[in-house]
Amino acid sequence: MAGVDFVDVRKSFGTFPVIKGVDIEIEDGEFVILVGPSGCGKSTLLRMLAGLENITAGQIRIDGRVVNALPPKERDIAMVFQNYALYPHMTVADNMAFSLMLARTDRGEIDRRVKAAAEILGLGALLDRYPRQLSGGQRQRVAMGRAIVRDPQVFLFDEPLSNLDAKLRVAMRAEIKELHQRLKTTTVYVTHDQIEAMTMADKIVVMHDGIVEQIGAPLDLYDTPNNLFVAGFIGSPAMNMIRGRLDPDDPKAFVAADGTRLPVAKAPAAALGRELIYGLRPEFISLDGQGLPATVAVTEPTGYETQLIVKLGGTDVTCIFRERVAARPGETIRLAIDAGHIHLFDVETGRRLTD
Repeated sequence: MAGVDFVDVRKSFGTFPVIKGVDIEIEDGEFVILVGPSGCGKSTLLRMLAGLENITAGQIRIDGRVVNALPPKERDIAMVFQNYALYPHMTVADNMAFSLMLARTDRGEIDRRVKAAAEILGLGALLDRYPRQLSGGQRQRVAMGRAIVRDPQVFLFDEPLSNLDAKLRVAMRAEIKELHQRLKTTTVYVTHDQIEAMTMADKIVVMHDGIVEQIGAPLDLYDTPNNLFVAGFIGSPAMNMIRGRLDPDDPKAFVAADGTRLPVAKAPAAALGRELIYGLRPEFISLDGQGLPATVAVTEPTGYETQLIVKLGGTDVTCIFRERVAARPGETIRLAIDAGHIHLFDVETGRRLTD
């Protein structure tokens, strides 16, 4: 196992920059997820770590060793791709053993490693099958097994669950996390799905437009986003954002564009006089007969909770209630806001304002 460091890493295709100076420190044994929208540079960063893309500037280090000029086979990494990349004419066992056979590993050692990986992944009964005889989840396990048998210093995953159906993705998330807990190998995982990132990672790196917006533990990013991008990207449903200003005569009141007054527990001094975004997570809104009036636009019952989209403060606001709410579109309900959990963002800079 080994740590991984990105030091002012940059990548340009011609004159177009796609990675604009990235610094990331990944500790030995950590499970780190690079997350962001399509085109943010996360897969390019992973491919540079794997040696599949050249680096324009900066350094990538594995276990303290600069690997910029090393070919992939000398980096001691193993990569699991989105499309499985299995050889259709080979059995499961041969697919898992292929890299070891290329390295001329002793046959007995190959069999031992394949058997051990198959046992970890529940593939023991499938070793003689071909990829066409497997389900999507089983194929993904084989791809993971092929990586495990190499016993690398670092595992790389490039959106490995995107081809699976929703139910299977949930199951495979748990399997990959459990696998990491057993092997404790440093893992770098790329996804655009922030739910995957929240549920699996020790540390999340949020990327946008070739830069790192924020790095931290999943709940730290959820509870204290640095800026509007992170606040809107992390969390499902996304954070509600209402535009307005603090009342100059009462800094504990936020006045939305339509005049609606929303509560603020404590306003940072820097917030006074600025145009602001009032950030509010859906779960910090509750029903209250004496609260703020809101008009129901959409009702989405899921069984264990009810999600409502309402008109509040001149914008659409999502609310999540753990109880079942019988509210119809067009009805007026009254809501209370937990002012201790709101965030204020500067409209001009997008930064979250702190004390």
